[in-house]
Amino acid sequence: MKLLFGAVAAVAMLAFGMAPGVAAGAKSHRVAIQVDQNDPAVMNLALNNAANIMEAYKAKGEDVEVEVVTYGPGLHMLRNDTSPVKDRIKQIADASFPATIKFTACDNTRLGMEKHEGRAVGVIPQASVVPSGAVRLMELQEDGWSYLRP
Repeated sequence: MKLLFGAVAAVAMLAFGMAPGVAAGAKSHRVAIQVDQNDPAVMNLALNNAANIMEAYKAKGEDVEVEVVTYGPGLHMLRNDTSPVKDRIKQIADASFPATIKFTACDNTRLGMEKHEGRAVGVIPQASVVPSGAVRLMELQEDGWSYLRP
């Protein structure tokens, strides 16, 4: 009887969206923002979008994850030596709690730039490197992330 009651309770919880680990009524949001242009205006627009999204969901008491994915000429956004927005990225990353923001750099692009320039290309401390920026965007979308291209 105890086992039957537990099974009925579990089905009821799933049916009404009260699965363990998820607060009733709480929503979680995830957005991937693409930057593929070496244009400070586009980079700043992407950062504006990220900051506005995080603030909007913070005000609603809802969780949000933001990932800015850079590749091609957009990698300059995260390059330690050429980023026109690295100070702003640090400021946003430092102030993002409780939201989560990540910055990812395409390694295919980074390696191509290294080959072309004949020297190492480093990224800012707030960035992580992924094998392919385009593949990263695909995987995030396949996992249900929203997509935004400023």
